[in-house]
Amino acid sequence: MSTGVELLLGFVGIAVLLLLSGLVSGSEVAFFSLTANDYEELEQTNNPSRDKLLELREKPRLLLATILIANNFINIAIVLVSEIMLSKLFPASLFAAWALNIQENLTFMRQVGVDTLSGAIGFAITVIGVTFLLVLFGEVAPKVYASYNKVQLATQMASPVALLMRALYPISSSLVQGAGFIERRLENHTLDAAAASQEDIDEAIDLTVNSDEGGEETQRQDVDILKRIVKFNNVTVRQIMRSRGDVVAVDSKLSYPEVVSVVRESSYSRIPVFEEDFDKVVGLLYVKDLLGHRHEPADFDWIKLMREDILFVPETKKISDLLKEFQTEKTHMAIVVDEYGGTEGIATLEDVLEEVIGDIHDEFDEDDEIIYQRIDELNFVFDGKTLLNDVYRVLKMSTSTFEPVKGEAESLAGLFLELLGRLPEPGEELVYENYRFQAMSVNKRRIQEILITLPEPPESDPATPPT
Repeated sequence: MSTGVELLLGFVGIAVLLLLSGLVSGSEVAFFSLTANDYEELEQTNNPSRDKLLELREKPRLLLATILIANNFINIAIVLVSEIMLSKLFPASLFAAWALNIQENLTFMRQVGVDTLSGAIGFAITVIGVTFLLVLFGEVAPKVYASYNKVQLATQMASPVALLMRALYPISSSLVQGAGFIERRLENHTLDAAAASQEDIDEAIDLTVNSDEGGEETQRQDVDILKRIVKFNNVTVRQIMRSRGDVVAVDSKLSYPEVVSVVRESSYSRIPVFEEDFDKVVGLLYVKDLLGHRHEPADFDWIKLMREDILFVPETKKISDLLKEFQTEKTHMAIVVDEYGGTEGIATLEDVLEEVIGDIHDEFDEDDEIIYQRIDELNFVFDGKTLLNDVYRVLKMSTSTFEPVKGEAESLAGLFLELLGRLPEPGEELVYENYRFQAMSVNKRRIQEILITLPEPPESDPATPPT
C-alpha cells in the first residue's frame, strides 16, 4: 500500500474517531442535563427512544462509567493513529536535523543526546497536536452543542449508548463497584469523624454544666439546649418538617362552610390552600382573616381572603438559613418541596425554635405530641412516621447513633427500611448495635408501629429510663 493511501486512511480514521469522541462526550452532557419536564414531553410525543432513556436514567453510575470508558478507548485510539500518521509525515531524520540545529544555537542543549532531543520534539508535536484536536473537537464543541440540543442528542444516542453499556458491562460494573467501595470508605470515615467530634462536644458540655451550681432539672435543660445549639446548623428542613400526610390543607373548591369546619377541627392559625392536589399549593389562609366574616352565607367567596405570598423552600435547606428567611420574609410557615417541585410537607417557625428550646406546647396541643408507648424500662413502641430526632429526644440517645446506616431516612420507619432493604412482614425483627427493632404493625404501604428494645445497661450502671 502506498504512503499516500496510508495517509488518506489515517486522516479518515482520525476524523471518524474524533466524531465518535464528540458524540460520546456530548451524550454525557445531554443525558445528565435532561429534567423531569423533558421526560414528560418525551412521553407525550411517544418518542421511540423514551424507554431507552428511562432505562439509562435508572442506572446513572453505570451510564457515566460506560461513557468515560468508551471515551478513553476512543481517545487512546486517536493518540495511536496520530502517532503513526506523524511518523509518516515527519520521518525521524527530520527530527534529528531539528535537534542538531537546536544544539548548534543553544549551547546548554548540547548535553542532551541527539536521539533523546529528537524523540522529545516528536513527542511534543504529537501531544500538542492531539491535545488540540481532542479538546476542540472531542470535548468543547460537542458539549456546547449538547447543552443547546440535549433532548435531540439524547434521543439519537440512547440506543448506541445502551448497546455500549451492554458491551462494556464487565469493565464498567467493576469500575462502579470499585468507586462505590472507595466512596463508602470515605463516607464512613467522614461520618465517624463527625460522630466523634459531636460526642466530644457533648461530653464537654456535660462536664461544663455539671460543674456549675443549680438544680438537676435546670442542669438537664441547659445541657439539652446547648447540645441542640451545637447541631443547629447541621439540621435540614426535612428533619423537622411535618410530612404531607400529616398536613391539614384545604382545596380551593371547598365551600365556605366546609372551610370553616376544617378550621374548627384543626385549631391551626394558618392553613395551606391547594388546587387539584397538594403538589400545587396556591396560597395560605390565615384564620384571623375569617373572624370578620363569621356570618357570611354559604356561597361566600373565601378565596379572596387567601394570601398568595408563599415561601417555598427545598427539603435540603438548613434550618439556620430557614430561620433567617422567616425573619426576612416576615412569615411563620414555609412549603417544603422536593427536587421536582412536588410538595413534601410544611415547616413552621415553631418547628425551627423547637430544635433549640425543645417542644413548645400551647392550649391546642395534645399532651403527648410524640406518639409512643413505654412498655418497660427498655421497650418502647413508636409510630413509624416518628422523626429520628424525636426518637433520640425521647430515649435520650446521641443524635449520631444511627448516622452510619440511616442513609436518607429521617423517620423511624425509614431507618427500618434502610436497615432491612424491603418492607418487613408483621412481627419481623432486626438488630443493629444491640438495638432491637420489631415491626409491630405493617400495611401494604408503610410500617405503622415499631417496637424498639434498648441495649441492656451494664450492671454497675443501672438504667435510668426516660419519662
